[in-house]
Amino acid sequence: MYDHMNNSVYNFLFDSAVNSYLVEKCGIHPPTSPQYGLAVHSHTDFLASIAYPAVAEVGVRVIKLGNSSVTYEVALFEKGCDEVKAVGGFVHVFVERATGRPPKNGMKTQLREALGKIHLGPVVPPKEASKL
Repeated sequence: MYDHMNNSVYNFLFDSAVNSYLVEKCGIHPPTSPQYGLAVHSHTDFLASIAYPAVAEVGVRVIKLGNSSVTYEVALFEKGCDEVKAVGGFVHVFVERATGRPPKNGMKTQLREALGKIHLGPVVPPKEASKL
């Protein structure tokens, strides 16, 4: 229909890149992990189009790491090109599988440490108990 990648595909790629990091680097196993991330906010800014036969590359970083939440920034590039085609972000709140609520002591240590490796700033230390 149009001569560019559909906007829903950008969001699919953003979500896939974040979830790949969670599975491969953070030890998250979506069907069984005691904690999992719920997306509570997302946005995308489209800066330039990408079209077939171009290959997309996605970069992910953490811009805020809280007690039970994480804010990601994601950028989409065309392979071999430095120009950013789209920038987006979303927020995951990690919840306990058993309750569906944020954990009282925050996200698991392994998860926090792995997310900290792609974090841009100071990490907010986990609280003793969540106010939620």
